[in-house]
Amino acid sequence: MNALVMSDLAAPMRALRLLAADFADLPAVNVEISRIYPGRLELSCHDGFAVFEAWREALAIPPETVTHGELDEGTRTLKAYIDFVGARLRLIGYSRTQRPVEIGEAVA
Repeated sequence: MNALVMSDLAAPMRALRLLAADFADLPAVNVEISRIYPGRLELSCHDGFAVFEAWREALAIPPETVTHGELDEGTRTLKAYIDFVGARLRLIGYSRTQRPVEIGEAVA
């Protein structure tokens, strides 16, 4: 296996540069660019789903493509993927619920 070089991460870095310029007024999120997934840029929102939703709307991600899940008792997630200027962008949001969700209970 060949070692990656910085140019292999050019697509997600370019995407991040454009997001920073075009969406400078949106809430700050955690950003990850990884050698493991060299074509992916991840934006993670840890301050609730309102931040996720602001980014989803700005990126014009259709609501029906968002998936939801639960990490543990009380932590819900929303995830969406889009192709953005040559990078695969993963948007993920985390939110704590007021009470733990019971097994078999519908996730709103």
